[in-house]
Amino acid sequence: MQKIRLWLLLALVQACIVLPAFAHHVLGRPSYSLSEDSNTPPSMQVETQIGKFFVTYMVFPAFPRANEPGRVNLYATRIDNGEPYAGQVSFSVKDDSWFSSDEEILGTQPIDAGVFRQGFQFNKDGDYIITARFEADGEPYVIDFPLTIGDTASSTPITVSVIVIVLFLAGINIIKRKQLLRAKIRADRTDKHA
Repeated sequence: MQKIRLWLLLALVQACIVLPAFAHHVLGRPSYSLSEDSNTPPSMQVETQIGKFFVTYMVFPAFPRANEPGRVNLYATRIDNGEPYAGQVSFSVKDDSWFSSDEEILGTQPIDAGVFRQGFQFNKDGDYIITARFEADGEPYVIDFPLTIGDTASSTPITVSVIVIVLFLAGINIIKRKQLLRAKIRADRTDKHA
């Protein structure tokens, strides 16, 4: 009787132990079949309201890199009835810098299953602004959104300002220490001569 209870207890404990399952796929797909057109998570998803439209845009892949293809998905639906915008959307890009005015046209896309898809491929890492333009009911709509390609350097104006301030304060600290040390040496010399 004791052996039967032990076996039942052992079977119950073993049935209650849940081992973790390690997956090698995303959304039921093997990882080797993922590409920029797959259901990988976007690097950015922004929802906004502009005029009579509710606009959502997403950037794929999750971490866009230079010389690798990527895409922007844009959804535009009317606020009043929820119907998708049925025209065309033009996409353009420019550098995200204070002095850049060069704008490059990426393309004009028709709607495809409720989505406007625009591919891109950048030659170098950096920060960019993608602009989507369309016209509805005689009104122009323009949406700008940021896009970071690769690992950009952190030499933004704020970072540069902080570095300059820290170096300035460190320089003043060194100068004041030298002045204090010289004053101590002079005081010691005058005490010895007196």
